[in-house]
Order: sequence, then structure tokens, then C-alpha cells
Amino acid sequence: MFHRKFTILFILTGIIGWYGISSGVIDLESLVPTEEIPEGWALIEGPQIYTKKTLFEHIDGQAELFFKYGFQKSIFAIYQNLKVQENQIELDIYDMGNVLHAFGIFSRFRSEDRPMGVGLDSFLDGSSALFYKGKYFVMLYATEPNPSLLKEWAMKISLRILDHSALPKEIGYFPKNGLKPGSIQYFPEGLLGYQFLKRGFQGTYIEKVEVKDEVEDKAKVKDGDETKTETKEFHLFLAIFKNSQEAMKALRIYRDDLFKKGKIDIAIPTQLGANALKGEDPYQGKVITVQKGPYLLGVVGFEKEKDGEDRLVEFMKNVR
Repeated sequence: MFHRKFTILFILTGIIGWYGISSGVIDLESLVPTEEIPEGWALIEGPQIYTKKTLFEHIDGQAELFFKYGFQKSIFAIYQNLKVQENQIELDIYDMGNVLHAFGIFSRFRSEDRPMGVGLDSFLDGSSALFYKGKYFVMLYATEPNPSLLKEWAMKISLRILDHSALPKEIGYFPKNGLKPGSIQYFPEGLLGYQFLKRGFQGTYIEKVEVKDEVEDKAKVKDGDETKTETKEFHLFLAIFKNSQEAMKALRIYRDDLFKKGKIDIAIPTQLGANALKGEDPYQGKVITVQKGPYLLGVVGFEKEKDGEDRLVEFMKNVR
């Protein structure tokens, strides 16, 4: 009887263990390299687990931002070069609950497009390496610049992460034409600074604008002006709601807000459909917004009407 119970328990334990591995549910401690680390380095502090109650002890000034993105728990460790003690690498691994929140917090920390080919997306410079994979966001910081070592460390950690969730589908909605690499961000609330837009994505686009530069010595230039081209930025955004009714409600609120504080243009391109809004936002500049299903799609801050409309129409075609 005892042998039978032991066998059943062993089988159940094996099934649970297999399920945990296959579904990507693993302990944070298992993601921290403790033995297979680069030669000449040693783990000198940690691993230390932080929860929602204790995260302030570790990153007091940034804890609130992590909470907004669904922070669950994190683990921290410090490695030291055995020859030069001042040369250290700090490791933070954050469980953000799901891949959307992991991308979101990654998008807020990435300063530019410098991928290193690790995880779903990554960033690498001399002293820091960031990446996200599945529900995990990983940060590596070195006291001395060493990008090759940081990448090696990042790849070791990435291989330990068994969560193979795909990147958020909304990232693929943004048109590639004119998109500034590494600029797409996810905000869990207050998109564009408006609470009624709630959560959503924003991407930065580049447009070339001709400007006239007055020349002091007009004899040198026939027309008295010198025309040159500058690059300016504008944004596409995608606000996400529970359903089409909530999206329409937000569109009406935005229209009322523009009526009071900005400007509304009644001439809306027919290709945008009936549920569209065009005008001038007091904070964002020129704006065109369209409701499509549970989304509000929009373009803000553009100079040329054609640039704004073309990107938005392309955006609308991608959103399904």
C-alpha cells in the first residue's frame, strides 16, 4: 500500500514538474547563473528576492513604475571580477506577469535602437544590457564598460527562460515606413497624457520638412531665402478598450476636449470613415483619430497633412 502511494505521488510530482517546465512556470532562482559564469568572475551577493512589499528597498525611485506594469516579483544578484574587485556586474530579473507588461517596461527603459539579438527584443551599450523574453524583463549593469561580456551573460540567462510567448501583436500593426527604430512603447494608462485614452501603444515617425532660413546677405541668394530640409517627429498611437462602445465613448470625450481647448476641423478625408476626428490638440499639435472596433487609432504632431493621413490609413489597414 505504501509502495503504491509512493508511486502515485512520484508520478504526480513528475507531471507537475513537467507541466511547470513546459509552460514556462519556473522559479526566479533558476534563472540566475550561479556556477556557469564567465571565468574570472564570482557571485558575491544574492540571489535576493523582492516582492511588491519589498521592491521599494531595492529601487525606491522606480518601484511605482514597475507596479503600473504589473510587477509580480524580482531577483537581484551581484557578480565581481576576481582580479579587479571594483569591476562588478549587477543583475535584475523581473517577473512582470505577462509578455505585454514585460515589453512595456522594456520599452520605457530602452533609450534607442541598439539590439543585441537576445530575447524578443534587446538593448546593449557599453555598460548595460536589457532584454525581455516572455513575462521576464532582464537588466544587466556593469561598473566598467564591457558589452561583449554583458551580451554573453544575457544569452546565458535567456536560454534559461522557458517562456516562449510571442511578442505583443499590436507591435506589428505599426507601419514600417518612416518608423523610428526602437521607438514603439506601451503605456498601461494615460496614453498621450490623457486618462480617457487609458492604455495603449505609441510609435515615433520621421518626416522631412522644408524650412526657409533667411540669409543676412541677400545678394548671395536670388530670392533672399535659403531652403533646407529638416527632420521632425510625429507619433502614431493605438488606444485599447474593452469594446467598440468604450472606444466610441473615448472618441466623443476627445472631441469635446478639442472643442473646448483646441480646434476641430470639419473637413475629414472620406477614406477615414464616419467615426473620425480631425483637429489640433493644444499639447500634441495636429491630430487625426479614428475608431475601429475596440481601438482608437491616431496620428499626432505631424507637419504635412499627407504624411499624417498616409501613415494613419496604412495603420488602419494593419489593425485587425
